[in-house]
Amino acid sequence: MTAAADNRATRLDEASILEEARERAGLDDFGSPEFWEPLRVILRGLEDEARLNPGGRMGQRERIVGLLVNRLRAQSWFARHPEIVEETLEDPIVIVGFPRTGTTMLHRTIASEPRMYSIAWWETRNPAPFPGWTPENAALDRDPRIADAEKQIRAMLEANPDLAAVHPFEAEGPDEEIMILEHSFISGVPPAFANLPSYFDWLEAHDNGPGYAYMKQLIQFLQWQKKQRGEERERWVLKTPHHLMHLDLLFEHFPGATVIQTHRDPVETMPSFASMNYESRLLASDEVDAEETGAQWCNRFRKAMERCLDVRDRMPAERFVDIWYRDAVADPIAQVKRIYDHVGMTFTKEAERAMLAWAEENRRGDRPTHDYTLEQFGFSEESLRRDFAGYRARFIAERS
Repeated sequence: MTAAADNRATRLDEASILEEARERAGLDDFGSPEFWEPLRVILRGLEDEARLNPGGRMGQRERIVGLLVNRLRAQSWFARHPEIVEETLEDPIVIVGFPRTGTTMLHRTIASEPRMYSIAWWETRNPAPFPGWTPENAALDRDPRIADAEKQIRAMLEANPDLAAVHPFEAEGPDEEIMILEHSFISGVPPAFANLPSYFDWLEAHDNGPGYAYMKQLIQFLQWQKKQRGEERERWVLKTPHHLMHLDLLFEHFPGATVIQTHRDPVETMPSFASMNYESRLLASDEVDAEETGAQWCNRFRKAMERCLDVRDRMPAERFVDIWYRDAVADPIAQVKRIYDHVGMTFTKEAERAMLAWAEENRRGDRPTHDYTLEQFGFSEESLRRDFAGYRARFIAERS
């Protein structure tokens, strides 16, 4: 690497980042312009607030350049194939709930059966195909984006092996559409990897609707690609806790959605989630403050739950299915059957076999132990009960 290239690799200025994205993609049209302002807020925060080390600067730059390259490539496909945005996303099942409430287990259990579309981790990182992909050759070879995703996961776990205890990273496993939402630069992903309080403030003060509109467009793009590979499914199963903050936008852009909300006492979940974000931030900074991380994410999800409950009070009850963590752990198949009954899907023997096979291959005991304490992140049982009093009274007290 030349000195000039090495210097550019750690720069977080807008001009050089856009220049590199255009160079890599060989394209110039980024599509809808709503992403410019939040991108600039992120870049300022990375410089002024995030306390990044040199590797963190390189990693954050690479992530942003990659998102912009995907925007450029996606926009090229939208221009050449306008039928992509005509794809119908049939009545998705959308799993929300506090992080660490069994959302991943429930999501991957449902996604294991052959009638369901889901977004694989490799698709979240590169929703737009690499150059050379065509509808005609889509099903012929293993998509090179999978190998790229495997490389990314190896690098993450080598940089911080403790992440393996926090979340099951699998290149071909189903994962969260929040990483699709990230391509709008309007999502909760940037502050998961860096201390960005000003970006949190921006998210709360601005309309997040353009992010949801672009997320839907990219999911339509993924569905179109799946069909080119011969993957025809009945409906989508999606999952991300971020939607708790924006259920109104979720229903606006996915009007046929049924929301599955998972429940577990925040006294148990918030320390675990704070630990997950703390470990993620350690990938980019040597000065991560555990209590600062805990306070930011606790505040974020306190507000998210308040908004969630407000939307639930205004929406028909049949748009929601409530699943309690302990029930899902004790008998996940029974809870999936409840969901299928609610949305009018037949629970087939084939579906049950696929789900049981997935459960056997992905037992939680096969992963490292995730260790943390409340005090490590500035929490106490009393403070968390107070912060989430309304939610606990409505969904937790009756199960205690």
